[in-house]
Amino acid sequence: MSDQQKLRKMLEMLLLLSGNIRYTKAQLADKYDISERTVYRYLETFQEAGLVIRQEAGRVSIDRCQSEFKEISELLHFSEEEAYILGKAIHAIDDTTVIKSNLVKKLYSLYDFKRVAHTVVKRSHAENVHQVLEAIERRRQVRLLGYRSASSNGITDRLVEPFDFTTNYISVWCYEPVTGQNKLFKTSRIGRVEVTDEPWHHQAFHDAGFMDVFRISSGEQIPVRLELSLRAKSLLEEEYPLAEQFIQPVGNGRYLFEASVCSFDGVGRFVLGLCTEVRVLEPTALSLYLAEKIRQSFFGVDTR
Repeated sequence: MSDQQKLRKMLEMLLLLSGNIRYTKAQLADKYDISERTVYRYLETFQEAGLVIRQEAGRVSIDRCQSEFKEISELLHFSEEEAYILGKAIHAIDDTTVIKSNLVKKLYSLYDFKRVAHTVVKRSHAENVHQVLEAIERRRQVRLLGYRSASSNGITDRLVEPFDFTTNYISVWCYEPVTGQNKLFKTSRIGRVEVTDEPWHHQAFHDAGFMDVFRISSGEQIPVRLELSLRAKSLLEEEYPLAEQFIQPVGNGRYLFEASVCSFDGVGRFVLGLCTEVRVLEPTALSLYLAEKIRQSFFGVDTR
C-alpha cells in the first residue's frame, strides 16, 4: 500500500470515528480492507496526535467533546452552499493559471460527494440514518417502525424503499408501495429502522422531489417572482446563498428574484421578516398566503 493510500484510509477512518456510531476493530478492518493490527496502529497514531479514543463494549470512537478536537467533517467536506460560494471565488481567478484548474477539479470532486451522515446528525438519530444508508447501498426495503406522522398525527409502521436523503440527512426520500407514491420521511420522527431482506421492486418509480433555495423539498414546483430592495437582496443571499443565481438587477436599486419553490413555507418566512423590503409580483396565491399569516398573527385564529 502506498503512503498516499495509507493517508487516505487514515483520514477516512478519522472522519468515520468522529461520528455518532461506534465500530469494532474487526468492522473497521473489513470496511477499509486492512488487518486489525493495522487498525490498532492507526488508533495509536490518532492518540499520539492528541485525540482521545473512547472504547465501550469493544467498540471505538473519537471523543468529540475534547477542546482540542474540531469537527472533522467541517474541515474535509463542503456543503452545497459552501461549494457554490467557493466555486464563485475560484472562477474569479485568471483562467490561465494552473492553480485555478487544480482547485476547480478538487472542488467539483467534493461538490457531488455524498457527505458522511454520522457527523451531521444527532446521536439519537445516527443509528437510524446508518441503517437507511445501508439499505440504500444494498437496495433493500425497510420498515420505519413507530413513525410519527405530522399530517395524520398518528404513529405507524411504514414499509418503504429508501433511495435518497435531503441536505444533512434531515429527511429521506422513499417510495411507499402501499400508496404508490414517493414521500419524504423526517429522520427525527423514525422510532427505529428495520432493514428487510426484500430487495427493491419499484426502482423505476423512484423519484426524489425538487429542493428549492429555501431548503424545502417536495414534488411540487411553484414559480415565484419577488421584487427586492438592496437590503432584502443582501439578506436573501446571506441566508440562502443558492438564491443568488436567481437574482438580477432591474434598476433604481431594485432586484428581481425569480425561481420555483416547493411550498410557500420557506419563501413566506423570508418575506414576512422583510415586509417593507419585498414586493410579491407572482403568484397571487403567495400574496393571499402571506395575508392570511398576518391575520392569524394579529387575531390568533384562522379566519378562513
